[in-house]
Amino acid sequence: MAKQLTQKGYEELQSELAWREGEKAAEIVERIREARDFGDLSENAEYDAAKEEQANNEAKIKELKAILADAIIVAELDDADIAEKGVSINTEVDVEDSKGNLRSFTIVGTTETNSLAGEISNESPLGQALTGQFVGDTVEFVTPSGQTRSYTIKAIRASQKSY
Repeated sequence: MAKQLTQKGYEELQSELAWREGEKAAEIVERIREARDFGDLSENAEYDAAKEEQANNEAKIKELKAILADAIIVAELDDADIAEKGVSINTEVDVEDSKGNLRSFTIVGTTETNSLAGEISNESPLGQALTGQFVGDTVEFVTPSGQTRSYTIKAIRASQKSY
């Protein structure tokens, strides 16, 4: 299934792929070569660890290529887009809970999340609840821990993150 990404997210995945195929792969090959020099490969922990790292790196390369091949890059938005579509990827949303606490979230693609920075996936429970909604709407969602939460949307704007 195609993943929606911001331009920044797409570029970061391309950079990671280039690093894994280049510098990281070369580093692992060197570790394997050095481990071979230790002798008997059947009891060589360094060799086994390097081969495992190589397999993990190759799996990640395959995953990144698949994501990038099917990725849908979501364009930056302007006020007219937001007025028509409401909350979507590349928007920042200010919400208020029932106790009057305000929070801000930036909606991003699934590979770009950073909860500490308030960047949530469009596929997360809250991201799904917010998507397509407008200022004044109240959304209700169930958290992964099973709690039901609700927020009222106070503001929506184009993301100011440096994408």
